[in-house]
Amino acid sequence: MTPEILSIIMFFTTLALLLFGFPVAFTLAGSALIFGFVGDYLEIFNFRMIGFFPQRIFGTMINEPLVAVPLFIFMGIMLEKTKIAAGLLQSIGELFGTTKGGLGIGVVIVGMLLAASTGIVGATVVTMGMLSLPSMMKAGYDQKIATGTICAAGTLGQIIPPSIVLVLLATILQGANEEAALLRGELAPDPVTAIDLFAGAILPGLMLVVMFIVFIYFYARVFPNSCPPIKTDRTRNEIYIEALKSILPPIILIVLVLGSILFGIATPTESASVGAVGAAIIAYTKGELTFQNIKDTALGTVKLSSFVFVILIGASMFSLVFRGFGGDEMIEHFLGSLPGGMYTGLLIVMIAIFLLGFFLDYIEIIFVIVPLVGPILIANGADPLWLGILISLNLQTSFLTPPFGFSLFFLRGVAPKEIQTRNIYKGVVPFIGIQVLAILVVGFFPGIATWLPNLMF
Repeated sequence: MTPEILSIIMFFTTLALLLFGFPVAFTLAGSALIFGFVGDYLEIFNFRMIGFFPQRIFGTMINEPLVAVPLFIFMGIMLEKTKIAAGLLQSIGELFGTTKGGLGIGVVIVGMLLAASTGIVGATVVTMGMLSLPSMMKAGYDQKIATGTICAAGTLGQIIPPSIVLVLLATILQGANEEAALLRGELAPDPVTAIDLFAGAILPGLMLVVMFIVFIYFYARVFPNSCPPIKTDRTRNEIYIEALKSILPPIILIVLVLGSILFGIATPTESASVGAVGAAIIAYTKGELTFQNIKDTALGTVKLSSFVFVILIGASMFSLVFRGFGGDEMIEHFLGSLPGGMYTGLLIVMIAIFLLGFFLDYIEIIFVIVPLVGPILIANGADPLWLGILISLNLQTSFLTPPFGFSLFFLRGVAPKEIQTRNIYKGVVPFIGIQVLAILVVGFFPGIATWLPNLMF
């Protein structure tokens, strides 16, 4: 048996175990160890290579940009505890809801604001499902458009910065960029940072928001009975004042966090600290900075951060053994030999990521797939910044694609009993199509992702 064949068996075995629901970190690390032993027994792998693994763990521990991950998580959970979404949904809903489809448009705008301030998909979907779905049903909204809008709006936290996905992708793509430079014979490649991805994701994220709004607007015109306006007893001036009060705190926080990053005042890690403190201040002003909320936020941060970093360690071991079998060279040869060069390879990779998103979590795809294909695509001419935005947009669909789309499960868990599961699944289909269209637009027009970073940096 050749090392290449064993690497293929290892990859698909690991993938199958993940599909069956085995714990991600233990699956990755366990597969690596088992196949490493097998390879050593067959004398096609030197198990002493595992001795380099502690160095990889140490490298992860001292990686300063990754410190931003728990800080952004803390900020998101703390803001979720302040019930800021409740005020936004009520005021924005009344602001737009008096027109056909206006309530759905309001949900998208709230999703955008929560994405830029919390970035936690689960909390956003659950909150909007609990607060806005009953209002939409009371107004006479069709179940499909109501549930689809909530699920789609909740996923905006994946692409709109500050996004944890972008922080993790930046770390992986920087390593891929350095490997690609070695393949090209370069010694000092331009770095790929979270700042670059944050700037690059702004226009695609806003474009996606506009596409969602345009779809709901025309849907309400074609099917007016599915998106009726709501009634309110308050005057327009009262609605405007309440909307301003609700929008102002998250806007200030967004400006402080993103502004400090994009204008070079602070690093993503430093701005994440500003965001965490800012979230605590907002909680204090709303009377929600209680000991219990601080405790719950801290525990939630530790749990989610540990989940991310343990998977990262498991993925590092998997990558070490896979590369030891020569799997990376096999992928390089395959993608490099395709007709059409980099673009054909990119198309195949994007299709593979989209299909894997039906069954795997975005973190699993980032840590398992991207390190394997990223260096080859970048070495063949793909702009790492453009590639990162494309992958981020693609990963966003994984929250919507059945059967394991997490947004679907989150909404199903809080939706009233009269909401049929099949309508939730049907409702997200148009929004999946919109996200695929957004991927195609950014793919054909790379400047949408690269213009702002090139202008600012």
